[in-house]
Amino acid sequence: MSQIDPRAHLDPSASLAPGCVLRSGAYVGAGVCLEAGVQLDANAALVDCEAGQTTRLCQGVRVGANATVLAGVVIAAKAVVRPGSVVTRAVPPNAIVEGNPATIVGYVDTLHEAAAALRPAPGSGPASVETTSVRGVSVHQFPIVPDMRGNLTVGEFERQIPFTPKRYFMVFGVPSREIRGEHAHRRCHQFLICLRGSCSVVADDGERKVEVELNAPNRGLYLPPMTWGIQYKHTPDALLMVFASDYYDASDYIRDYADFLQAVQTTRAH
Repeated sequence: MSQIDPRAHLDPSASLAPGCVLRSGAYVGAGVCLEAGVQLDANAALVDCEAGQTTRLCQGVRVGANATVLAGVVIAAKAVVRPGSVVTRAVPPNAIVEGNPATIVGYVDTLHEAAAALRPAPGSGPASVETTSVRGVSVHQFPIVPDMRGNLTVGEFERQIPFTPKRYFMVFGVPSREIRGEHAHRRCHQFLICLRGSCSVVADDGERKVEVELNAPNRGLYLPPMTWGIQYKHTPDALLMVFASDYYDASDYIRDYADFLQAVQTTRAH
């Protein structure tokens, strides 16, 4: 059963699933669909849709006080809209958005790995590997060899990086508000290094999430198969290099988060 404050407005054409909460002054306009467990705090507004438009807030979404969601926007499951924000476009699952226009500033229930400082280590000592709370995901810190002619850092595939690459790609020129990735691979392994600037990577195994900042050319992140990956918070000069264990294969991608969660459950059941 939903909880609707007497001072909230719910348009007759809007649909409301069980378990929703509408606080005082919340406004749910025409053509809006609220799935189970959505919460609108005080004075949050979901603008009326025009003919042919639908605004959808998926399961477990929370919209903070005085926030506004424009018509036709889809906010995916468990996303959070912070107070006072104005949402003008789709929000992915578990994202936390803020501002006007709203941009992604984080992800729900995500641990943060502290970014290691760039400390040149003399010689060519061994690389260090830090495990994370996410299944199989690891942070790699490679040695730096300082030289007056220019510093050097090096890593070795199969010895320090657990696969042999067959493909690479680079991502650059990403506007700071944009996100990349938002998919998983069934078979492909990946290794990410931000060669210039910085960006943050969210790795998700379907149970736990961790956010890692890549901010140095000797710091890398290993993503095994069946890991949902997102890259965001790019600096203007960010240059991300990604090594992949396989050639491009469209069938290897899982691009819908709900499909990913289902695939994880199926894989672990066997």
